[in-house]
Amino acid sequence: MKKFRVSGIVIILALATLISGCSNNWSDEVKTITGLINENKDSETNNSIANQESTSTDKSDKNNNPDLTDATTITAKDNSDYTISSAGNYILSGKASNFTVKVEADKEDEVQITLNGATITNDNFPVIYVKTADKCFVTTQGSNNLSVNNLFTTDGDINTDAVIFSKADLTLNGTGNLTITSAAGNGITCKDDMTITEGSYNITSAEDAIEANDSISVNQGTFVITTNKDGFHCENDSEDGSVYIKDGSFTINAKDDGIQATTTLVVDGGKFEITAAEGMEATNIKINGGTININASDDGINAARKSSKCDVVIEINGGEITIVAGPGDTDCIDANGTIIVNGGTINLTGNSTFDADQGSTYNGGTIIINGTQVDSIPASMMGGHGGPGGFGGNKRDKPQGGFNGDRGEPPVGR
Repeated sequence: MKKFRVSGIVIILALATLISGCSNNWSDEVKTITGLINENKDSETNNSIANQESTSTDKSDKNNNPDLTDATTITAKDNSDYTISSAGNYILSGKASNFTVKVEADKEDEVQITLNGATITNDNFPVIYVKTADKCFVTTQGSNNLSVNNLFTTDGDINTDAVIFSKADLTLNGTGNLTITSAAGNGITCKDDMTITEGSYNITSAEDAIEANDSISVNQGTFVITTNKDGFHCENDSEDGSVYIKDGSFTINAKDDGIQATTTLVVDGGKFEITAAEGMEATNIKINGGTININASDDGINAARKSSKCDVVIEINGGEITIVAGPGDTDCIDANGTIIVNGGTINLTGNSTFDADQGSTYNGGTIIINGTQVDSIPASMMGGHGGPGGFGGNKRDKPQGGFNGDRGEPPVGR
């Protein structure tokens, strides 16, 4: 999105990112973001004309029942395309095979597509293909089913790879249900910023279920995902690729990662049931709330160096986190940098529960390791893995101690 607009979700994401240590000029940027937040408050209380655009953008993202009085109706037909060339509201319905809605609007145009009883199955091309626009909204009403059965074909030099494929900013919302099946690719791909504010999504995909380049922001929604790769994946380069989740219900069964970001992953709330190789992965992970249950064959939560923009940190400030890690060389919570626990309830089961290459700090919260409540974070074992209960880790506000754990015995409880 080329226009400069600030929505509530974007502000929260930006601020969370800065606090998470992902900005080299964080002081100046915090002042800028703080100013924008104050301006946004002014627009809500004083109806400031200067900030109406940012307010209306936020409302548009959350508008699950758009005014369709003057909407154009699109009825899906076999072996055909429908091209949207201008801004406006459109309703897509009907049952068809090999039908694609193409959006080729002006780069300043916003397009809203409301799915209302659409059942479309394609062989090798997206059902919704946003080629040019400022932003596209896909709103669900009723029950909808979109699928692509085979490998995707390219459009010139554009590698289309998803049932819904957008090169512009993409917002998903609505009060209905959307089932997506992608036999050989992604479920939903956005090459810019993706926002999800509501709706129910059942996605089965061979590749990533939901993928964006620059950012994914989720405010609400219900997600049931089965994928051979990642549930949520955000990656562009080492500077972009953040995920922010405020609320929602997530049932993810993934062969690779449940949720992966390149830079920051911030969780403020939501309910998560994740079965995956790794539950959550990013360079910098901050969990402020939510109910998170992870069953991992590898690491449960993993902070690894994917970007030079951020410090490699896992910070837990709240929430209820339960992780079961598989046998072998695995960790429940693993940081190639540091781990900070300030609050929340953390219940871990595994051979190695905490592994922090550069130390960890325990300031508060409840930690339960293999059924025993403890008052410290266990030190990592030799080679980077702690036993089910090596103790001699970090007490509150203390730097991590050296290797003096004992694989096989739990840490001393409180």
